[in-house]
Amino acid sequence: MKVHEHQAKSLFAEFGIPVPKGSVIKRPEEAKQIAAELGGKVVLKAQVHAGGRGKAGGIKTTTAHEAAKVAAEMLGERLVTHQTGPEGVPVNALLVEEALDTERELYLGIVIDSTTGMPVIMASEAGGMDIEEIASTSPEKIIRTHVDPGMLDFQPFMGRQIAFGLNLKPDQIRPATALISGLYRLFRAKDCSLAEINPLVVTTDGRLLALDAKLNFDDNALYRHKDIAELRDTEQENPLEVEAKSKGIENYVKLDGDVGIVVNGAGLAMAVMDTLKLAGGSPANFLDIGTVNDPKRVVNAFRILSVDPHVKSVLVNIFGGMARVDTIAAGIVGAYKEMEIKAPVVVRLAGTNVAEGERILNESRLNLIRANTFREAADKAVAAAAGKLS
Repeated sequence: MKVHEHQAKSLFAEFGIPVPKGSVIKRPEEAKQIAAELGGKVVLKAQVHAGGRGKAGGIKTTTAHEAAKVAAEMLGERLVTHQTGPEGVPVNALLVEEALDTERELYLGIVIDSTTGMPVIMASEAGGMDIEEIASTSPEKIIRTHVDPGMLDFQPFMGRQIAFGLNLKPDQIRPATALISGLYRLFRAKDCSLAEINPLVVTTDGRLLALDAKLNFDDNALYRHKDIAELRDTEQENPLEVEAKSKGIENYVKLDGDVGIVVNGAGLAMAVMDTLKLAGGSPANFLDIGTVNDPKRVVNAFRILSVDPHVKSVLVNIFGGMARVDTIAAGIVGAYKEMEIKAPVVVRLAGTNVAEGERILNESRLNLIRANTFREAADKAVAAAAGKLS
């Protein structure tokens, strides 16, 4: 789960991470007053769940005199960045923040390193750039420090090593160590999957401030953090993904292809997407319905795909282990009874109770396209999406 910059900065402040002065507004007229309170020169920052705001016009510097006008131009618009896709995301709020005179821009972030299973703190003197870009163009500029929560956990010497590695001045080492420590404590206490400050700025008067803030949270741990869950902004999410979650389908991600997929198991879903690509097609979604013992979940999966205008065919590829194939088959039949399914549907079934599942589909007399093998199912789904098979 993602949160807005201003929400992340509120959490930063709770953990002793210094942030610029600022306030959130939702009406243009509020911008002038806040700008005056902050000294006149301010930065208006669109509050959206996407990076690349500056290049897309989502961050603008202005004065108190012009603040209301600039805010009116930004609020209510849809911001399109390299991370949003062409549809963009709505700008419903702005963060009005003091403009700072900066001397340096640094990078600081924490993620889970999947190879070690431990948090890794990454820092760089090349702040303001995406960490992926830094890794690609200047990997030697990235400092990496792994933290083992089961052993020593984070220790002050780690923060000092990072601070020295960033070539900070002697009187900045102590506040930098405290800031890095605060970010790690926040990362662990709130079950974050990402905690990032980019840029972490050094002002001309020597202060270190989190000029930007990004926090992502582990969805599986949100039951422990009701306060964090309440920060979710569904207007920033894909409407189909929001609807899928409301129907109990947690593992649905909207993609830009035209073959809708219904699969049980995340690994199988990834394999299906790869096979579709090999067959010359492209998946319209990632959809793992999991271990299904209720046909209703299959019906709900079809309900999501049926309202996606980009879906030209549907591929149901099931390998029943703990999930029963006959339950899935009953769900497919139920979906046709409850809604109009216009796209051709390719079905490949294997595993537990497959004979009963085949019987259910055969007796339904539905106009389904059947396949016996994985690759055959992918080939037929791609052909159906192209209008060559029905």
